[in-house]
Amino acid sequence: MAERPALRPDLATILERIEPGSRALDIGCGDGTLMAALRDEKQVDARGIEIDGACVERCVAQGLSVVQGDADRDLEFYPDSAFDYAILSQTLQTAARPDHMLAELLRVGRRAFVSFPNFAYWRMRWALMRRGRMPVTRHLPVTWYETQNIHHVTVKDFEELAAQLGVRIEDRWYFTREREIGGGGANWRAEYALFEVSR
Repeated sequence: MAERPALRPDLATILERIEPGSRALDIGCGDGTLMAALRDEKQVDARGIEIDGACVERCVAQGLSVVQGDADRDLEFYPDSAFDYAILSQTLQTAARPDHMLAELLRVGRRAFVSFPNFAYWRMRWALMRRGRMPVTRHLPVTWYETQNIHHVTVKDFEELAAQLGVRIEDRWYFTREREIGGGGANWRAEYALFEVSR
């Protein structure tokens, strides 16, 4: 069997946390790297939704169960509590209504994992202040006019949204330069964040 590619730290954390033999829906699953790891290492019944046709083809070629669709519209077709986990990795900021998306994640899944780039990360603040232009970083590698990101969410924004929606934050992790960091000052120190949430 071919060795699987290394997972980004937030995906590795999700893989570690998900119970073997459970059911998971990966929304915006990309090339299916996490789904394949969940299937092969945890015997998870993993399903996916992906908008990019080329990524769907790569998933299907690996034998993964992925449908092409737009999560903003298509999640409503999934029944309540159909999955143990819903996963939204680096996609919340592209959703038309992140508040509705979060509610939908916890309608179709008993728990959800949500990761996103932290737009309050100090390097982004510094680049914007110094150059007066939207920064291009390792995790946000395209210019403002090419990006799919339409909501610039921060760690504090997400925590506030969760409180407004009555969503319980079960756990949280912060990452910078592909390493996990502590929670102190995460709103400016974290390049991206991962939250595990439930109702």
